[in-house]
Amino acid sequence: MTLAFRSGLVALLSGDLLTGKVAMVTGAGRGIGEGIARKLAQEGAIVVCADVNQTDASNVASSLSPTGLGVRLDVSTASECDAVVTSVHERYGRLDILVNNAGINRDAMLHKMTDDQWHQVIAVDLSGVFFMTRAASRIMRAAGSGRIVNISSASWMGNIGQANYSAAKAGVVGLSRTASKELARSQVTVNAICPGFIDTVMTRGIPDAIREQQVAKIPLGRMGQPSDVAAVVAFLASDEAGYVTGEVINVGGGYVL
Repeated sequence: MTLAFRSGLVALLSGDLLTGKVAMVTGAGRGIGEGIARKLAQEGAIVVCADVNQTDASNVASSLSPTGLGVRLDVSTASECDAVVTSVHERYGRLDILVNNAGINRDAMLHKMTDDQWHQVIAVDLSGVFFMTRAASRIMRAAGSGRIVNISSASWMGNIGQANYSAAKAGVVGLSRTASKELARSQVTVNAICPGFIDTVMTRGIPDAIREQQVAKIPLGRMGQPSDVAAVVAFLASDEAGYVTGEVINVGGGYVL
């Protein structure tokens, strides 16, 4: 066992993988975003929980140790993204990690999908990732370091009833790969994670029969938990993943094979 591997393993086991880091997670008020915020805090990071619901963001942030910060943020508005990122940088003097997790779905068959359903999902799920990445990249480029992790979806490869969502999540993959190339010289890594069928409020609203069908497609035989996604985020956000960039990682129990 090499010294570098041993030190990384010790950090993972001791929960101090991200000590001294400042992280920002969008859509952190519940679900996968909340799971990510909790995991990053467990690893020692100060976590800024951003969510369109201020109460949810504040509740999660106040429950973290070290204590985080809860802020309201509508990622579909570029000016809000710029203002919040600037405020976080001014408050802490740094921004080491950005996790773009905020997302919505407005499912409908293609021939029935309205203009509003299309534009709402693209605005949050794709434009929001661009706005936040652009704002954070300015800080990280100047610092000469940083980690950006974008939450895409297994649906980026296409899914019935999700033309808007699939298009947005495919865009996140392309954006992540392009950003990884542009920011590599500044030692900023950018990676995308594609969760599969994860147990969240959103998926609990799916009819039982359809949910059972989806679980049956998973080789590992169970729905994923937010913590399954959060564990991969924590690694990609750490110094241990300094040579990993431009990757698209499926976290779905083998759902996509």
